[in-house]
Amino acid sequence: MASGFIERFSVSVFVVAVLLICNNAVNADVNDDNQFSSPWCYKCDGGRCKKTEISPQNSAPLSLEVCQLFCGEVGALWPRPTGHLSLGNFVVQLNPDDIEFHAAISTPSSVLLEKNIEILKKNIKNLVSTGTKTGGSGVLIHLGPRISSDNVKLTLQTNESYVLQISEIADGRLNASIDAETFFGARHALETLSQLIIYNDLRSEIQIMRDAYIADGPVYPYRGILLDTSRNFVDKETILRTIRGMAMNKLNTFHWHITDSHSFPYKSRTFPQLTKYGAYTSKQVYSHDDVKEIVEYGLLNGVRVLPEFDAPAHVGEGWQWVGDNALICFNAQPWENYCVEPPCGQLNPASERVYKILKGIYDDMVADFHPDIFHMGGDEVNIKCWNTSDHLKDWMKSKGWGLSEADYFKAWEYFQSKAEEEFTSANGGDQVPVILWTSGLTTEANIGLLKPEKHIIQIWTTKDDPTIARLIKNNFKVIFSNFDALYLDCGFSAWVGKGNNWCSPYKGWQDVYDNSPIAILQSQGFGREKKDLILGGEATLWSEQADTSVIDSRLWPRAAALGERLWAEPESSWIHAEHRILRHRERMVNNGIHADSLQPQWCMQNQGYCNF
Repeated sequence: MASGFIERFSVSVFVVAVLLICNNAVNADVNDDNQFSSPWCYKCDGGRCKKTEISPQNSAPLSLEVCQLFCGEVGALWPRPTGHLSLGNFVVQLNPDDIEFHAAISTPSSVLLEKNIEILKKNIKNLVSTGTKTGGSGVLIHLGPRISSDNVKLTLQTNESYVLQISEIADGRLNASIDAETFFGARHALETLSQLIIYNDLRSEIQIMRDAYIADGPVYPYRGILLDTSRNFVDKETILRTIRGMAMNKLNTFHWHITDSHSFPYKSRTFPQLTKYGAYTSKQVYSHDDVKEIVEYGLLNGVRVLPEFDAPAHVGEGWQWVGDNALICFNAQPWENYCVEPPCGQLNPASERVYKILKGIYDDMVADFHPDIFHMGGDEVNIKCWNTSDHLKDWMKSKGWGLSEADYFKAWEYFQSKAEEEFTSANGGDQVPVILWTSGLTTEANIGLLKPEKHIIQIWTTKDDPTIARLIKNNFKVIFSNFDALYLDCGFSAWVGKGNNWCSPYKGWQDVYDNSPIAILQSQGFGREKKDLILGGEATLWSEQADTSVIDSRLWPRAAALGERLWAEPESSWIHAEHRILRHRERMVNNGIHADSLQPQWCMQNQGYCNF
């Protein structure tokens, strides 16, 4: 993870600052209330920051934040770097108002990086409390001219690695150079740099680490969060905040499950009737401008926004006007006979009108999202629902098929092939990989209906499901969202009846952290030679029982645990990450993300005393 990173992208950061030498004595009366804001300080002992009282023998005390910068294998960094790492033990005072940016030429990458530096400055100022000293020196960030490629589109092949080096140069300056092949790697480096800047509450100063060398890059190319905005509407500001949280954790794919049978909040320009009939209210709609802002903010934060249009099941509201037998068993009762949750609804593979509407939706989504991959859902098709349609049954008979389950899977394959043709047409003839959920199409009997060269399978079943081995054996690329670790809506009350919801219990951050894709692969009987079939993973938040008011706390910091797992695939378990995730949760809160609390604050200040 080293020299190969530093090919095409160069950023330099110069810091002029007053040096604070942490390990030498300072001339100060330790009992002077004006010198230190607390009687307590910390020292690094066995990889943990131990709380101790300030005394004449410890006259250069470390705050907890400073101690955590240096203490332990990877300090306070999240996610942990994957390559060479060397951290010093000095900090310097920093004035965020004096951060400047200069680029030799203006390029899409330099423009995006300049905006990221403004985000960095804002986040640094969020560290400030009343009485913070405003001294210290500034940062000059210089974007070098060595860019031979300036592609700012994230794909599964994009190099997101970087090298960050901070060192002291002449005249008391610090040089922090960032080398990366792409904007995405450089943006990740700035995120890491931000974690080397802390607020020292003992000295009421913003400070930055003086010496560091970090070579870093992700293990998996797909690191995602799914957010469902159909069951309950989620406002734009919360989506933007979710993307910012993803950037802080180097997650790179916002999987937007934007429609379902419950509502159709996505504003189609081709068929606005879908939203008119399908939105909960006229205010609970994602307009073209909303989507544009979300996609652009995603790019700024190194996150692709991946739309999902789930079909042929999971459709209903919004389709009532279409006609031509397009919609089958919508809101059929008793619902449990025809779908997994109310309201039911499935598209009719025999209706030509269906494909015309799909083409319009795909036209809109291609124009809005410019996808390098596309999610077509494709799960939980109910044969009993289709069997209620005389129109579909007559069509199947006209093709010489029967009405057995196997024949209905032929109809499903027909639908899937036609839908993919319509998407490719909408995409200007360019084929992109299509993601589908594990489903009836991934059974032993039907897996031959799919093609590993064009279908990526997202696994939502348990980690011990034999479907995983079947997919790997047949060379399908996979994304792990196994519900026994990565469904973040689990562990709440049932919403159709009483008791707990279907996937209980609650999945704690520890379960998320220890959900290793490579370990799952090995448990299924495969070696590391099949690792390239694992694209990564995704935490999912289905919104039957979540809306704008709770999204932050349902996602964070549990999704942060996924960030480290997919970025670094650490060999160690959650217990070795506990102190860092507590600190990282504080970072997220400081930046306006309402992450759930994991422990009493006392545990963060007294490391090692809250474990069995």
